[in-house]
Amino acid sequence: MPRPVRLAVRGLLIIDNRLLLVNAWRDRSDLLCAPGGGVELHSSLHDNLKREFHEETGLGIAVHAPCLVNEFHDPDGDFHQVDIYFHVTHVDGDPYGEWTDPEGVVSERHWLTRAEVAQRKVKPDSVAAVAWGDTGPRTFYDPLEPLMR
Repeated sequence: MPRPVRLAVRGLLIIDNRLLLVNAWRDRSDLLCAPGGGVELHSSLHDNLKREFHEETGLGIAVHAPCLVNEFHDPDGDFHQVDIYFHVTHVDGDPYGEWTDPEGVVSERHWLTRAEVAQRKVKPDSVAAVAWGDTGPRTFYDPLEPLMR
């Protein structure tokens, strides 16, 4: 029986015109993504994002409007994930200080300019355009991207 579709939330945080991205898989890939993770039952999307963002970065955030819905899937397997992205702002914690992800997934934080994002392996493909506002104030839908390893 195939796995059910997984729902996740992610936050787009820009400080000093640099976007915060984290490693997607510890020691398995150079792929970067926005901080966030799986949604837990009976917890709001905002609360899930605050929890996941803090675990992965050590930072407290305020969650604002959703800005992107993105789907990842493995065309050769049973993985399918829907990510809902939100613009977020920094509330507390040292953006450049030490931290440890209690789940051991995230081991790197990267503060990247738009030009640097373009030079890295980042998913989803639309993350820079959405983070820097090229899509305008509307929510952007980015359907069914193949999973990258």
